[in-house]
Amino acid sequence: MAGVIWLTGLPGSGKTTLAQRVKEALEARGYRVELLDGDWVRKTINVGAGFTREERERHLLRVAWIARLLARNGVLTLCSFVSPYRSTRARVREIVEEEVPFHEVYVKASLETVIKRDPKGLYKKALAGEISNFTGISDPYEEPQSPELVIDTERETVEESTQKLLGYIESQGLLRDTCRKEP
Repeated sequence: MAGVIWLTGLPGSGKTTLAQRVKEALEARGYRVELLDGDWVRKTINVGAGFTREERERHLLRVAWIARLLARNGVLTLCSFVSPYRSTRARVREIVEEEVPFHEVYVKASLETVIKRDPKGLYKKALAGEISNFTGISDPYEEPQSPELVIDTERETVEESTQKLLGYIESQGLLRDTCRKEP
């Protein structure tokens, strides 16, 4: 069994960029790694998932089951989701930890920073009232109280954050049980 690395943080904090870099680095070393990203899951597996608290919870609990299945079959699973509510993240942890290790990684960036970054233009729309239930603007983001790892993308470069997460994964022995790709 491998494990699940759950990256949580405000939209635009760098979760997906970080997860993609880590995935590429581990795959280059021959490991089987899967990235489940919020945008991709909403376009493929969970089409039509909404953004109310209940819809977000349902969406994330489905992802938790998929991540658990992948990890128990030897695939290190990186999950990149805003996952704004502590109670939902706790339920996700419960589902995953029934079979495999779960590691919450808080990808930290201030609201001011992510508004400046605004890679998809969503904060601009949310601030103009064009998007409802937008995390950090019209819906809360509850910071993790005791994540296994904090990555501060305001103070670290993408490379530093990538190396920090790779080092953490190695220190936790998660690669020991991750399957290698067949040649």
